[in-house]
Amino acid sequence: MKVYIRNSQRRIKVSQQRIGRLLRKTLRLLGLREAELSVLLVNDRRMRVLNRQYRCIDRTTDVLSFPQLMESQISGPGPQVCLLGDIVINLHRAERQAKEYGLSLNQELKRLLVHGLLHLAGYDHEGGGYGEREMAAKSRYLLARLGKD
Repeated sequence: MKVYIRNSQRRIKVSQQRIGRLLRKTLRLLGLREAELSVLLVNDRRMRVLNRQYRCIDRTTDVLSFPQLMESQISGPGPQVCLLGDIVINLHRAERQAKEYGLSLNQELKRLLVHGLLHLAGYDHEGGGYGEREMAAKSRYLLARLGKD
């Protein structure tokens, strides 16, 4: 299980080791023990560029996910080594949201990382309905298992 992390913003300090531990534990909980993924930590400006480039939405956002595999490739029989994809986190937005929601930055970062990882694992809330409920339930389960901080 490999997690690659790159912090391309300078203002907000976070522990890359903590992020790696959190994601490895989450991957184990999802049964994805042989998965690889990367995380890019960015600022508002960079996230706006990415959101515009890949989603045609000209504003910043908190998290983007770029899956590499289809869901059927992830859930095949037996252990598999698979490149799940990339998660991009906007730390500046995460810091603002943490204050807004009354959370620590680490708690908000955990929520965003779980959300991004679930997208890489094939979950989707965009269409609403069952998919949205399923993703929300899995997110609650994982966050409860991961603990407070």
